[in-house]
Amino acid sequence: MVALIPTDAEDPAQLRDALERAFDGGPALGLGMVAGAPEGVADGIAAVIATSGSSGIPKRVALSGEALRASAEATAARIGSGRWLLALPAGYVAGLQVLVRSILARTQPTRIEGRFSPESFAQATFEMMRPSSPSGIPDLYTSLVPAQVATLLDAAEDTAVRAALTAYRAILVGGQALPEPLRERAADLGVRLVRTYGSTETSGGCVYDGVPLDTVGVRVVDGELRLAGPMLAEGYLGDGSLTARTFVHDEHGIRWYRTGDLGLVEEGIVRVHGRADNVIVSGGINISLDRVERIVRRIAGLHEAVVVGVEDERWGEASVIVAVRGEVLRRSESEQLAHARDAVEDELGRHARPARLILVDEIDVLPSGKPDREAIRRAVVELH
Repeated sequence: MVALIPTDAEDPAQLRDALERAFDGGPALGLGMVAGAPEGVADGIAAVIATSGSSGIPKRVALSGEALRASAEATAARIGSGRWLLALPAGYVAGLQVLVRSILARTQPTRIEGRFSPESFAQATFEMMRPSSPSGIPDLYTSLVPAQVATLLDAAEDTAVRAALTAYRAILVGGQALPEPLRERAADLGVRLVRTYGSTETSGGCVYDGVPLDTVGVRVVDGELRLAGPMLAEGYLGDGSLTARTFVHDEHGIRWYRTGDLGLVEEGIVRVHGRADNVIVSGGINISLDRVERIVRRIAGLHEAVVVGVEDERWGEASVIVAVRGEVLRRSESEQLAHARDAVEDELGRHARPARLILVDEIDVLPSGKPDREAIRRAVVELH
């Protein structure tokens, strides 16, 4: 057993040092664990991340030092290594991996000071571009969520912001689906985005631009994506039943993580269709809200929209689009809804058309930057 030390420290250098000690058998880090943390965990565990995701169901994911290093090594093999900007909380796996990759690259990460903004991003980036050794400026990397990317692209007319964006050899983007319009805008500006797919249970992203990292196995069972590899978590702290349901062995003894995501693999490319549990039954027909949302987000003014399900007197359940006021107001709300309904109908059929469009001042998000879908759904119900 090794000690488990809950921490809410934000200083990247301090966290990096603590993580190195955890790799060497020192105390494990307990991230996001506000209460009820055990005093110790099994040998080899380097970090425990408390996460509830957007579903609100709390989990404590135990990650070994071996799994975290395996993920970081596979990432370096795919995109290279260098100096990392920490733009996400270190208490989430994407932020934690910035520290792990920095350890492997023998560099110090830089953290954005204060609130994330185009100005703070540019300032931190330019600080990183100062030569720190005779070898010159190292390759720069960072990890963002789509909402942060959208904020930066919206400010890219500013020369400094655009220069900062294009300074990175790769910007990993994960946490949720990357809308195609954002990817296209970034490409037009010369910004090198890499779409990542993974979770805390896989030590972060393990599929880059649809292609699994070299040490990752992917299979589809009954429509569900499953992942294997040395970066898998040990399981859920204090919940052996959930661990047994989520991490399963096949007939060859290979251990697989059941993602809960629907998808397929075509010619080696992983395509994620959405959460198996993010489905409503409308008029007796199953509708994937993730698929509806991806279609809606292709429409100008709805790139950051969230689609949630609510009860409906006629159909049992219906989908609702929630979007931030702004570009959407260039056309009437009814016109925008009609456009979205037509787009969804063209791809999924009439039964999948959203019932309503609700405009808000801002979208509720989790500390990780992901939409807080449960909070959004509750707000929609209260407005109904």
